[in-house]
Amino acid sequence: DNISSSTVRSTTQTDAIGKFEPTETFSIPPSTLRPFLLLLLSQFILFLGVGAVIPIIPIYSQSIGLSSTSNGIVISAPAVALLITSRLSAEYADRARKPAMLLGMSAIGLSDVGTAMASSLPALVAARLGLGLGRGFAEAGERGMLTDLANRAPGDWRGRGLALQQACVAVGIACGAPLGGAVVDRFGVRSGFLCVSAAAGVCLGLYALLPETVGRRSDADEHEDKDQSIDTTNDDANGVDDKADWIRLLTTSSTWRALAVCQCGSSFGYACKIAIIPILAANYLPGGITSSGFLLSAAGLAGLIGAPLGGYVTDQLGSRFAASSAGLLSGISLVLIPFGLTLLDNIKSTPLLDTVQFTVLNDLGGPGPASFVVLVLLWSIGASAQGPALIALAQQQAPVGREATALGLPRAAGDATYIIAPLILGYASDVAGSSIPGVACAVAGSAMCLGSLVLIFFPSSPIARQ
Repeated sequence: DNISSSTVRSTTQTDAIGKFEPTETFSIPPSTLRPFLLLLLSQFILFLGVGAVIPIIPIYSQSIGLSSTSNGIVISAPAVALLITSRLSAEYADRARKPAMLLGMSAIGLSDVGTAMASSLPALVAARLGLGLGRGFAEAGERGMLTDLANRAPGDWRGRGLALQQACVAVGIACGAPLGGAVVDRFGVRSGFLCVSAAAGVCLGLYALLPETVGRRSDADEHEDKDQSIDTTNDDANGVDDKADWIRLLTTSSTWRALAVCQCGSSFGYACKIAIIPILAANYLPGGITSSGFLLSAAGLAGLIGAPLGGYVTDQLGSRFAASSAGLLSGISLVLIPFGLTLLDNIKSTPLLDTVQFTVLNDLGGPGPASFVVLVLLWSIGASAQGPALIALAQQQAPVGREATALGLPRAAGDATYIIAPLILGYASDVAGSSIPGVACAVAGSAMCLGSLVLIFFPSSPIARQ
């Protein structure tokens, strides 16, 4: 997982966006730091709005008379649009990051206004498809710009920079959930989606201030490209321009295959978070739906532990090790949820537990619910640590000039999985959930463990970014 020399910049070189004076070895040049911090601020504001709607989507569907099946269609609709447009949006973002980000964020804002105004299933699905379309373009541009900035900073900055981005997302969601709840209580369910539209509008303005990062390369990079490009006139004919073709990446690189499989496993974990964990929390924790919301907020805050930890391990021990170990932690945590909910309840009245007063356990409803909370938080820590590591590994393998297209491959695999994962988990819960509480969590955790094991045992491919 060492970064190739073409992706590591000396702090005495000309930066991709401007020029800077020589600084300390591991400092980040201001011309890279400024747009990075602006990107983080915009992400935080956006996910303040996103956090406001995560708990209310099922409630909103019920408020307009939709069944549980129809609600599943609404939840899956953005993933369908993301999958369909994934290649198109990634290729568009490789030509220019900012237009993709601005177009996508505009679509996000309009789609959430449409969601707030929808009063039927077709209108709601159309609005959510528009959301997926907007997310596809915005996220492709964001991934590409983040890669550009990471490639133009010192080598030890990549993992921690990605961790900061993940932490901003986690804090935004954790803060947005209670704020959104207060808005919804005062102005109604539809107002939550208007919060997202307002956040998207602010984010759109901040994106307009960002510099374009495509086509601005350092002097050293241009010199290196000239040395390595003896005859580029036949590149198109020989297929070199298609070096980020997804089929080619999957057939020629074991690392990209492992990344795709691992992302599929991670999607099962996130589907479990949305479709299964809130229901279990409402059933087992005192306070019902309110406790479910607090648990999701706590899981978001747990990302403040996992994201920096994942970034640090990525920088110190490599992205492959960080991604696989974090994935195993989160997967095993989900697998253990059925055991936590059942086995600990069986020893609830033993002399040891009767003698020692566990105030926290009693507040949470007993050892079973308490173990459920702990395991969900451990899953969140692992999942948030895995995110920066997977992105870093993909960034290191992405061909120069086609970063957004290449990084869209594992994301598309995850989006495709997210379409069917809620159905699989729901079926597992319907079939065995009454006899084995939390069995759907075990299914999701097994998928996460499988993806992480593939990442461990698939041999690494050489880093060939040219």
